[in-house]
Amino acid sequence: MLHTASMPITYWPDAVATTVYLINRMPTPTTNHVALVQLMFHTKPDYLHLRTFGCECFPLIPSHSHNKLQPNSTSCTFLGYTDNYKGYQCLNNINKSIIVSRNVKFVETSFPFKNQTQTLQTTSSALPTSMLLPVLAPVQTHGITGSHTPPSNISRSPTTAPIQQPTDSAPISVSSPPQIPARHHMTTRSQTGNLKPVARLNLLHNESTYSEPTSYTEANKSFEWRQAMAAEFFALQKQGTWTLVPPPTNSTVLGCKWTYRRKLHSDGSVARFKARLVALGNQQEHGYDYVETFSPVAKLPTIRVLFTLALHHGWKIHQLDIENAFLHGTLDDTIYMRQPKGFEDSLHPHHVCLLRKSIYGLRQAPRQWYNTFSAYLATIGFRHSKSDPSLLTYRKGNVHIMLLVYVDDILITGNNEGAISDTLTKLHNAFSLKHLGHANHFLGIKIQHNTYTYFLSQQSYANSIIQQSNLIKCNPVANPSSTKLRPIHRPICIGPILHCTDNSQELFNTLQSLVRTSHMLSTTSLNICTIHYQFIFSCSNC
Repeated sequence: MLHTASMPITYWPDAVATTVYLINRMPTPTTNHVALVQLMFHTKPDYLHLRTFGCECFPLIPSHSHNKLQPNSTSCTFLGYTDNYKGYQCLNNINKSIIVSRNVKFVETSFPFKNQTQTLQTTSSALPTSMLLPVLAPVQTHGITGSHTPPSNISRSPTTAPIQQPTDSAPISVSSPPQIPARHHMTTRSQTGNLKPVARLNLLHNESTYSEPTSYTEANKSFEWRQAMAAEFFALQKQGTWTLVPPPTNSTVLGCKWTYRRKLHSDGSVARFKARLVALGNQQEHGYDYVETFSPVAKLPTIRVLFTLALHHGWKIHQLDIENAFLHGTLDDTIYMRQPKGFEDSLHPHHVCLLRKSIYGLRQAPRQWYNTFSAYLATIGFRHSKSDPSLLTYRKGNVHIMLLVYVDDILITGNNEGAISDTLTKLHNAFSLKHLGHANHFLGIKIQHNTYTYFLSQQSYANSIIQQSNLIKCNPVANPSSTKLRPIHRPICIGPILHCTDNSQELFNTLQSLVRTSHMLSTTSLNICTIHYQFIFSCSNC
């Protein structure tokens, strides 16, 4: 590779790295003609981005690195590929700096170092005889001990005759050894000195802005997400979620996909990585694949009442989580689904999954889980509340227990800790129950408790909706009913604000008129909606 491009030996590490990069993507007989990258990441390698090592290339220079009168690219030499991100390493032929760019144009028939070598040879042959320097005899050195640094006043003269000065005034071109370029993993703004002023609002630390993969290919590159997918698949197999059967001829086979989410602590930090396999319920047909879909969930006023009663009586509120809750519900319909990507059966790769349990994504899955869970609670003495079917109560003698269900998140409290422990034991034996201790983070609400108060905060949720609405640099307002409106051109969703009204009376009072006119989109309503987002931003504990 170095010989073909006429590059010096100083670029040996780049040639070795490129060689290893190519070998890892080449099929070999020892691996049954499968590339090593495919064996490790379960993804076929892409060969469309491969280019000739040492060829001339022209990377795109970012707009912040030059003005509009300067060229947006420069001649470079291709040095290989990057490890941590998608991009090409390009050696600037002028200042010998490394440019990492994704947008590069290649001229694979031109090699800058080969052209430089030919230019040097042509220049040397064109010099007159008197211009050539004679070969000097080596300087005789006597035994020198100690430091190898000679004194500065010692001058060494060659043993040959002095060189006659040429009559021509042409300059002598002496080739110097190539300089090893300073290696930066990427040319950033801090290196170029083009720094933009940092707004004070950027000092807000938002833990909820962690990026999450959107596809299996992206998630499969991370060890944490691969572990999460393996744990989810093992749980599906353990629950007997499906049976592999040959594909049917007269039935619809639903697709499936992986979804990824980071579970957060109450302060917004990452608790664990969660991967979930969901069926594509949008492909189901009403009356054929499903009929009823309604499933009650806890209302936020009921949650506040539960906390008020617990605080008044001095009860402890326990928080529970059911792992893979929907998988405990049984299906009444015959539904087929494709095998999950990355976990196809090696013996029957073309078989499909005949679903036995209500997997996530099915339209009837929440209802089937709720029916299964509430039916079990009825067998151990719980009864539904008339005002909210998601609230179940247990009364026997002096024992009083209240249990609130929101899909797979559960709150339980009562006046008898022994009876609550017995209930938790029964639930753990029937379902995969996880006891999270005292309630501190429920439905995106951070819960802080002392002897006299339960303080509910939605700081993490407020930060997330501000980030999603691209209003992280908005100016905060102290009153959401402000009448100073400015025209905007950004449609903003009202739904996220409604979730914050349960902990902010100011938002609830001023949002009523906006909800009544939400079907009529206007500049005024969008301005009012923006002010509400600014108010949420101003009070992070809404």
